Amino acid sequence: MSKPKIFVTRLLPEAALRRLEEVFTVDLHRENSPVPRTRLLEAVQDAEALLCLLTDAIDREVLDAAPRLKCVSNYAVGYNNIDVDYATQRGIAVCNTPGVLTETTADLAWALLMDCARRIAESDRFVRAGKFAGWEPLLLLGHDVFGKTLGIVGMGRIGQAVACRAAGFNMRVLFYDPSAALSTLPKDWESVSLEELCQKSDFISVHAPLTPQTQHLIGAREFALMKPSAILINTARGPILDEAALVRALRENRIAGAGLDVYEQEPQIPAELLALDNVVLLPHIGSASIETRTKMGLLAAENAIAVIQGRTPPARVN
Repeated sequence: MSKPKIFVTRLLPEAALRRLEEVFTVDLHRENSPVPRTRLLEAVQDAEALLCLLTDAIDREVLDAAPRLKCVSNYAVGYNNIDVDYATQRGIAVCNTPGVLTETTADLAWALLMDCARRIAESDRFVRAGKFAGWEPLLLLGHDVFGKTLGIVGMGRIGQAVACRAAGFNMRVLFYDPSAALSTLPKDWESVSLEELCQKSDFISVHAPLTPQTQHLIGAREFALMKPSAILINTARGPILDEAALVRALRENRIAGAGLDVYEQEPQIPAELLALDNVVLLPHIGSASIETRTKMGLLAAENAIAVIQGRTPPARVN
């Protein structure tokens, strides 16, 4: 009996691919670049499962090209790259990889926060450029983290993990999340309006999902409310920030700095942003640890396998 076919749009950790091969005939896009649209449309024609990335637009055209498709397993927590409503109409399961990348992404958010606060990347460039001539009282002054106020936009799993780490720095925690279950959160974490969070926070870390309601949630109005010493961190989704407004805020020193792992038109980054010294830019590595990327791959594989075998997948979103 022949195995069902799965199309995998990018190279995954070896353990995940081995698990898939136990159940599926695996058609793998082996290039270390996004799968071309023509290749995707051709590959799904006889596929019963699709394992894809956030960079793959799984829209009506793709779903209509896949008459045998039973599952779209996203190698990510977010799934705004998939037309979930249409997949649901078609009876196609949509799955994701929540939970396994929570702590790793929270670590990365804190790495960016500390980097921006103490100007680590900027200091590294300074030394490598041969500019270090000895200790100076005013050289590359940054901002303390201990005892400051941390504002979190989006108090889901990752937002909560970031907030937990703030205890070690004796920080006050404010958060904005209209959908948060307040009774499940520590009493000393304060639920506030977005306006109050912007006004009172020394550091703001974004962890909201990308929805029509959160697109450009933080723009010119919000930047105008922030402290001149504020530092903004985004490890969630690029379009939650109005990138043009962020560039203006950084260029005009309305805020002190920013740390970004995601971008509005990823992977394109505006030249104006690249030219600024008061922003740290990362290539979307929030979950990029060996352990976590392997767990993500195995969960994505188990999601697809469960659907094909008629079982409830570990993480179905529709």
